[in-house]
Amino acid sequence: MTPPATQPPAVPAPSPAQATVARRSIAALASAGSVALVAFGAGVLANLVSRDQNPAVLGQIVPYFALAALVLLGLLAIGNAVGALRAWFLALPVGLTSAVLATLLAASVNVAASGVQVTGQVFSLVLSSLLGLNLVFIVAAVLAEVFLAPRVSRAVLQHRPRRTTRRVALVRIPASNLDEAELTHVDRRPVDQARADEQWDDYCAALVAEGWETVEVDAAPDLPDSVFIEDTVAFFGDTAVLTNPGAESRRPELDAVERAVRALPGVSVARIAAPGTLDGGDVLKVGSTVYVGASSRTNPEGIRQLRGILSPLGYTVVAVPMTRALHLKSAATALPDGTVIGHPDLLETTTLFPRFLAVPEPEGVAVVVLTDETLLMSASAPRTAELLSGLGYRVVTVDVSEFEKLEGCVTCLSVRVR
Repeated sequence: MTPPATQPPAVPAPSPAQATVARRSIAALASAGSVALVAFGAGVLANLVSRDQNPAVLGQIVPYFALAALVLLGLLAIGNAVGALRAWFLALPVGLTSAVLATLLAASVNVAASGVQVTGQVFSLVLSSLLGLNLVFIVAAVLAEVFLAPRVSRAVLQHRPRRTTRRVALVRIPASNLDEAELTHVDRRPVDQARADEQWDDYCAALVAEGWETVEVDAAPDLPDSVFIEDTVAFFGDTAVLTNPGAESRRPELDAVERAVRALPGVSVARIAAPGTLDGGDVLKVGSTVYVGASSRTNPEGIRQLRGILSPLGYTVVAVPMTRALHLKSAATALPDGTVIGHPDLLETTTLFPRFLAVPEPEGVAVVVLTDETLLMSASAPRTAELLSGLGYRVVTVDVSEFEKLEGCVTCLSVRVR
């Protein structure tokens, strides 16, 4: 009898700290490599032109500048890894020093290989080459380190390779005591449980119809806010940040969410720890900028911890004062082109957003981006739907009125893995 095949043990995803170190190392090497390549090309081209474009000289100058470029790459990789690219006034001296050392070493090796005895005169000639043969190499290296290397480094840090072609949204079925959910800015109104269940089914069906696979987190029948799964986790590429909700009654929701997140392939998990608090509804990602609502549910320590997690990954965290609505995403969300939409009456300020578009209805502030052309939003905001349709978007509307009674919206009911 043939023994049953055994599955190979799952390889655990790297921790956020390990992933960050790896990504920063790659960014340092890539940025240094781009500078070395520019300097090598500039040195070879300049010397070829100065020698009447004679191809015969390539046999001499290519190995020479290849060695200089290799040394330059090594020196800059170290400098960039320890923070030389944080500001131009750091990159400039690191680039200049590295380029000078690289050319001096290359010139010294060239002299040694030629068999010439090293004397004071020979040493003077090596130094003078800095203003002759090597000058273009040095200038190109410095300019590339100041202007090109930071761009390359940011591109590597912000690159988020797709783990899978699946489009996955985490959802969680409404609890049986949904009408006991926490309220902050609205008065309690009766919630029709049966209608809420139907609306949730329709919401999930809309996601599926638009090509999203819904993954249900284990039900929590006794946790009334658990349907608002967005508040428990936020995704940033292959890093999932488990929050620490500001309402203590919501913290038991995290265990099942963590199990579901860790079951996703290729995901690293970080978390906000007490005394920090963070609700996912306060987290609005727009490209590499993450706006975080400083609300009654998200405290300064939670924002500080999130900044510490995301800054090494290439994100900039911007805190937004929030006192007029439960969460930032109860007042503003973003379109696929990066324009932030919101209702001015719900926001302390709109000047923190580079592009802001006011919408006519409070229920219209929340949109779920399904594709670059398609938005999901509440049926309670027909004028906003018309406005966004007029901007060229295809708008899918769903009725979430029972959840709106509980300060919920379309973004609260799912977490897209992206």
